Amino acid sequence: MTTVIKVSQVYYPESDGKPMGETDDHRDAMVRHIELLQHYYRGQDVYVSGDLLVYYQQGDPKKFVVPDAFVVKGLRPGKRRIYKTWVEGKVPDVVIETTSRKTRPKDTRAKPELYARLGIMEYFLFDPHQEYLNPQLQGYRLTPDGYHRIESDADGALVSEALNLRLSVADGQLQFHRCDTGERLLTAAEREDVERRARQREAEGRQHEAEARRAAEAEVARLRAELARWRSQSS
Repeated sequence: MTTVIKVSQVYYPESDGKPMGETDDHRDAMVRHIELLQHYYRGQDVYVSGDLLVYYQQGDPKKFVVPDAFVVKGLRPGKRRIYKTWVEGKVPDVVIETTSRKTRPKDTRAKPELYARLGIMEYFLFDPHQEYLNPQLQGYRLTPDGYHRIESDADGALVSEALNLRLSVADGQLQFHRCDTGERLLTAAEREDVERRARQREAEGRQHEAEARRAAEAEVARLRAELARWRSQSS
C-alpha cells in the first residue's frame, strides 16, 4: 500500500494590502531612520529594515506586524521580501515607530504589547508633528515586568543600550549620536553637504593664503622701491 504525504504550503503575503496613508513628514522620517541606521551598521552582521511584514508565528500568515524601522543584530544584511522570525532565528532587537494621532492606538497599546511578548528589547516612539506625544520622543526597555520607560539623560536624550546610540530631537528630526564618540549619524545628503562645506572652507583658506602672499609680495616690492629711491637720493 502506498502512503501519500500531503504537504500544505502556507503563503505569506509581501503586503498587507493597506497603503501607508501618512504624511510626507512621517514617510520621510521613517526612511531617514532606516538610512541612518543602515549606514551606521555597514559592514557588520546587522539587518536594518522597516515597513516590512514581520511574521512571528509559523503556519499563520495572519500573525504579522509592520514596524516602521527595526534593527536585528547578529543577522546578515541583505534584501528581504518578508521577515519570518522562525527562519531568521530571532526577533528584532529594537523597533522605532514614527507615530501620529491616526496610529496612536496601535503604537501605544497593540504594538508594545506584542513587542513585549515577542521579546523585543527596546521600543521607541517618535511623533514628528507633536500631535499627541509629550515629549515627542519616548523609549521603553524590556524588563521581566514588561516595558519600562527609559529616562532621559542630562541633555534630554534617550540612551539605547541595544544600539549604543543616544536618541534626541533637534530641528524637528530624530537625531542619533554615537555613545562612544558623540558623533552624529548623517544621511548621504548630510554627509555630502558636510564634505562640500569642508571643500569650500579649504578653497577659501587657499584663497586667503594666496591673497596674503600677494599682499606680502607687494609690500616687499614697495619697500624695495622705497629703499632704492632713498639710496638714489642719498648718493
